[in-house]
Amino acid sequence: MAVDKNAGIHERRGWPKQFPVTGAWQPGDDPGAKRFFTIGRPIALEGGGLLEDVTIAYESWGELNEEGDNAILICHALTGDAHVTGGEGGTYTNEGWWSRIVGPGKAIDTDRWFVVCANVLGGCQGTTGPASVNPATGKPYGSAFPQVSVRDIVRTQAHLGDHLGVGQWFSVVGGSMGGMIVLEWAAMFPDRVRSVAPIATSLAASAQQIGWSAVGRLAIANDPNFHGGDYYDDPMGPGAGLAVAREIALIHYRSDAEWTQRFGRDVIDRLDRFDSWGRFQVEGYLDHHGKKFPHRFDANSYIILNRVMDLHDTARGRGGYKQAFARFSGPSMTTSVSSDFLYPAHQQAELAAVLSADGRWCEHHHIDSIYGHDGFLVEHDKLGPMLIDFFDKVIVETS
Repeated sequence: MAVDKNAGIHERRGWPKQFPVTGAWQPGDDPGAKRFFTIGRPIALEGGGLLEDVTIAYESWGELNEEGDNAILICHALTGDAHVTGGEGGTYTNEGWWSRIVGPGKAIDTDRWFVVCANVLGGCQGTTGPASVNPATGKPYGSAFPQVSVRDIVRTQAHLGDHLGVGQWFSVVGGSMGGMIVLEWAAMFPDRVRSVAPIATSLAASAQQIGWSAVGRLAIANDPNFHGGDYYDDPMGPGAGLAVAREIALIHYRSDAEWTQRFGRDVIDRLDRFDSWGRFQVEGYLDHHGKKFPHRFDANSYIILNRVMDLHDTARGRGGYKQAFARFSGPSMTTSVSSDFLYPAHQQAELAAVLSADGRWCEHHHIDSIYGHDGFLVEHDKLGPMLIDFFDKVIVETS
């Protein structure tokens, strides 16, 4: 049968005719396990200016002990959120993104530890971000939301720690963008962090990482329904651009070895006649995840947080990488993934060298995996025992 050359690309790729305007959580939506804390004073931003009435959405598990020394802060990646563990609930349609690592009897045992994860500043799952109401206008911030940084995120999390009664985190743990947040905790608040575990991350964003980020943002900005970021009152939204950005990211989150093993050159559509839009199996996989993404994320938040990662540089304003961590004396654990070409292993080796300077204890682990950058999310059977062993050593070495 001849292919209809005039068929819409969205239809051919299994996308809906119309995406939701935003997948951001909004007041009135079911909060599920979310809790909310509003900082009682304006937040000064690294890039200048103030943010008023900042609210942080977070989830927590376990109980803070009487000594206050069993708190672990988990920092999520770019498209993550506060829902680290647990099943579906509220607006969440999937189990927590690290449910195989965090929970009763698991590597980060919630029967033992008081575990906290907060949706980051600029996010879209309850923490103040571009889809939130600007108190100055009564409308969503949209394009008026300022560009924030990793350091701004850490400052808001420090206020949350105060609110929860956590004077010092036993450990701050996270991968990718979450690992960047971990590093800034060590640099900014060394006395409030007993240990850190940055995973699959870097001291600063590389040129290649910035390049990947840039094309993702352009995919959104070039969507005709983006309207410069002020699309919330439009019946359409930049969901198509956001879906493409997600698909671009998924390509470099995994590895060639995994793509080849899972999909090879298998097809969905007949390719016996040349056709620009007949799909291979790998395209169907990407389209499936691209189609889902606008239902749970916001295009403006993606741009803001994507740029947060580009701006990440622990040496900025500090005279160098070693100087950035000069005040931090605690133990650290760095982890790389063998097939991660987005955050390659040499970046974690460089990070380990900096964190072990001046006699500090830093242990470095390397996970052998075909899952690429997402190995830190997938290889729970390998990463979990490393975290258990590290926490036990921290207790012995720092007591």
